[in-house]
Formats: sequence, structure tokens, C-alpha cells
Amino acid sequence: MDAALNFLSDYGYMAVYTLLTLGIVGLPVPDEVLMTSVGYLTSIGTMKLPYALLFSFAGALSGMMISYAIGRQAGRPLLNRYGKWIGLKPSRIARVEGWMSKYGPVSIMFGYFIPGFRHVTCYLCGIGRMSLRKYTLFASIGALLWCTIFIMIGRVLGHASH
Repeated sequence: MDAALNFLSDYGYMAVYTLLTLGIVGLPVPDEVLMTSVGYLTSIGTMKLPYALLFSFAGALSGMMISYAIGRQAGRPLLNRYGKWIGLKPSRIARVEGWMSKYGPVSIMFGYFIPGFRHVTCYLCGIGRMSLRKYTLFASIGALLWCTIFIMIGRVLGHASH
């Protein structure tokens, strides 16, 4: 934990943005730990809350937009070619697409709070060709809620530790 706090202290808001972008795309970044650490750093004055919220929101949304674009451009051909190897036959893909068309916007917003699920929903929305406008709206709402809640948890924990 100390190493993460030192890294964030040394590289600041750009570290928050970059790590969140990479984490949302799917690299193994502990996003919730990162956000609570950022909240802690705002409670002790190392980071400013408005900037922490702005850069975390921008990083989360950037990661979601990259994932959506990958899903939209490469997702369907990859699923058609390799899906059978991981158990995604055409009938199962059709069921997932039906579910995403019905519940996609809600799953984007609340999927942020389920590790692993938040990463998959981005790609599935791109593969399912959800409109960019709708995707951006719900991804933005989810990102703002998620970042705010986890940063505030870190702030509360930081204030409790003083």
C-alpha cells in the first residue's frame, strides 16, 4: 500500500488517469484500491479533491471508450473466429447481445461496481453496436458515480485514521 501511495504522490493526477485507463481496458490494476488511495491522499492534502475527481473520471471514461472502440472494431470478427474455443457459440453470443440491448445502459452504470464485469460490458456494448451517444451518456454517469463513491470512501478512511 505504501508503494502505491508513493507512486501516486510522485506522479500525481497523470498516474491516476493512466492507471485507471489501463485498468478499465483490462490490465490488472486494482481500481478500487487505487480510488480509495486517491481519496486518502485528498484527505491528507497531497491531492486536491476536484482534480482527483476530474482525472479519475477522465481516466475511467477513457478506458471505457477505448474498450468500446475495440469491441466495435474487432470484437465481432474475433468472436466469430475464436468464440467457440471459449464456449461462445453463435447461439450464446445472440443471447448475450439480446441481454445487452435490453439491459446494456443499466449494466454500464452499475457494472462499474462489479470487478471484472465493468471490463466486459464495455467490449460487449461495442460488439453489440450500441449507439455511441447512449453508451457515452451511461458510461459517464457510471464513471462519475463510481469515482466519487470510492474517492469518498478513501477520504472517510483517511479522516478516520488521523
